[in-house]
Amino acid sequence: MNADIVIVGAGPVGLCLAHALSGAGLRITLVEKQGLDALKEPAFDGREIALTHNTVALMKRWGLWERIEDVAKSRLVNAKVFNGSSSRALQIGHELSDHRELGWLVANQLIRKAAFDVVEEECASNQIEFLTDEEVVGIENGRETIEASLASGRKLSARLLIAADSRFSLTRRMMGIGADMRDFGKSMLVCYMTHEKPHDHTAWEWFGYGQTLALLPMNPDPESGAFRSSVVVTLPGREIDRLQQADAHAFNAEIERRFAHRLGGMKLVSTRHAYPLVAVYPRQFVARRFATVGDAAVGMHPVTAHGFNFGVSSIESLANAILSAHRAGKDFADDSVLKRYESMHRRSTRPLYLMTDVVTTLYNRDNLPAKLARNFMLHVGENLPLVKHAIAAHLAGSRKENRKEVAAW
Repeated sequence: MNADIVIVGAGPVGLCLAHALSGAGLRITLVEKQGLDALKEPAFDGREIALTHNTVALMKRWGLWERIEDVAKSRLVNAKVFNGSSSRALQIGHELSDHRELGWLVANQLIRKAAFDVVEEECASNQIEFLTDEEVVGIENGRETIEASLASGRKLSARLLIAADSRFSLTRRMMGIGADMRDFGKSMLVCYMTHEKPHDHTAWEWFGYGQTLALLPMNPDPESGAFRSSVVVTLPGREIDRLQQADAHAFNAEIERRFAHRLGGMKLVSTRHAYPLVAVYPRQFVARRFATVGDAAVGMHPVTAHGFNFGVSSIESLANAILSAHRAGKDFADDSVLKRYESMHRRSTRPLYLMTDVVTTLYNRDNLPAKLARNFMLHVGENLPLVKHAIAAHLAGSRKENRKEVAAW
């Protein structure tokens, strides 16, 4: 079986990449280990995804945004960063950006559903082929083609293979590409909760001593009309296991206590889901006739809320590179094309990845020097307008730099 491009992984990034590449006469095959039913109706996984304005603009261009009901899109108007037990916070308001909100929050499974629906329509017109319940178990890299062996015994020959199969990408490992991996030794528990006091569409990042809490403001609960948020609790794995197994009453009481009752009474209104906290940065994004996108390229610490946004950025950069070369009659999988993509994506992600590592290291230490440094950083940030404007621009997503990067092509 032959294709021009094989994409491994049909998560939202893999699906969006397939769509971005469609319509140019390229034969595209998506390989996904999940079954077709799981892709058509993605299960709730607890994750609420923060989207920048740049990401929303691309989702509109790709036809995803209108497929998500307005009631499921929550405005992220402001943000606050707390440290320890102090009630003072670094406050980032939407007025520091060029928009009425810093961004939007949408459930991960709704993004997946919208992306699948778009791609399914293109499958019907033979632009994209799906291979579900399949897994890549081997890769042979040649000069003109790259061949993927599947668990079923089938073989796929393509001009370019793209990994979009998570930060722990087996495809990337098969290509012999190592990654710098930072295991924080903790896990995140995510769920939806209602609460008595309003969130004012403000996101919280609360670096407590021995824990990190996040609050992502959502639209009111559809059943009760109560204030509702996505709650993220980061603790050592054993503590997360205990919280997952606690009954609803005990869980509610503990989360109220952990949030110092600042939201009043809190009530669990969804299932609970846990994820290990690991950041990943590969030493290469590309190899001969091979590229990585999404988390397979950069697996960010969630404190920045930029994981999916970086994934969308990688789609835009790689798709532009491939299509530009293809329209010019050139080999779109040539080393020079892929290296330009790698250079662009590294420049746009590496500084924030390194900065995030420094911040998360500092804010996860509870000794006295770290506490003093944390308080000092928040105080400086709150009192320097330029710093606050920079953070607001980062949260909202700036298209200026992106335009410069695209123009470079």
